[in-house]
Amino acid sequence: MTEFTYKHRNDNGNTAPLQNWGIDSEYGVLTDLLVGPIDNYTWQMGNAASRRSVRLGRQFDAAVAKRQHQEMLDAYKQAGVNTHLLPADSNLPYQLYARDSSVMTPWGPIVTQMYSPWRRGEWVDVVKTYQKLDIPIYDIITAGSLEGGDFMVLEPGVILCGYSGERTSPQGFNQMKSWIEKEGWEVKGYEFDPYFLHIDVLVAALAEKLVAVCVDAVEPELVQWFKARNFEIIDISYPQVMELGVNVVALGNDRVMLPADNTELKEKCRAHGLQVIDPDISMITAGGGGVHCMCQPLARHTAAK
Repeated sequence: MTEFTYKHRNDNGNTAPLQNWGIDSEYGVLTDLLVGPIDNYTWQMGNAASRRSVRLGRQFDAAVAKRQHQEMLDAYKQAGVNTHLLPADSNLPYQLYARDSSVMTPWGPIVTQMYSPWRRGEWVDVVKTYQKLDIPIYDIITAGSLEGGDFMVLEPGVILCGYSGERTSPQGFNQMKSWIEKEGWEVKGYEFDPYFLHIDVLVAALAEKLVAVCVDAVEPELVQWFKARNFEIIDISYPQVMELGVNVVALGNDRVMLPADNTELKEKCRAHGLQVIDPDISMITAGGGGVHCMCQPLARHTAAK
């Protein structure tokens, strides 16, 4: 009997967590991952990173991008992570960035609403994939926009969500916040400039109580919020942010996947005792998204104690 439904959420909270899917942190051992297809990927001029790549004279090469995408999939396989690819739609050049079209919670995925016109069709294959995998949808955003690059399950009981007014609007943020708070979790909102696209360009969860943050690019209030919660911060420089140097995926058991050319965070992670897995995805990051942007966790081991 199928468990799939378009709304698993109880209106008054106390929704049952999923048994075989879901996450309660960004650092529990990752077992299953939704990944976007590379088939129709090209650089779009809707973000500062891709415009900068063109301005610097960089050329997009689809064959190189496909080879790098496969290198990343192979790295996940070697790390013991099951990858589930979204089916490719030729009308969706940024479908590769599977982070944004849904977000996973302990109670199932929230299907989001995209800001950019060329991405608004991405929800279709996301819903079909959750139905195929028999994963009940928690709910679907209907107020404004909300994109997964702004949403982090920071630790059990705490969501961090950025909103710039574009990729994630105050309306989309508040709708999600009202749902999650009824489950008894805290939702920390952080408003930032849309120049940075998503908060995962500025902040990354690396391990329990360990985050990477570009301190120079965020408001002091956010840094103090992390410190008040006893998080250790690895500070990343602004030039690395422009190369998506904070856009990384924690695999659990003190392992982190990040781009091969992300030398600054790579060295700092190793200094903290983390194992680094670093595929070359330079042709993809030049278009405005890194390893974090290309995936959405479907299941992690619980981090709750």
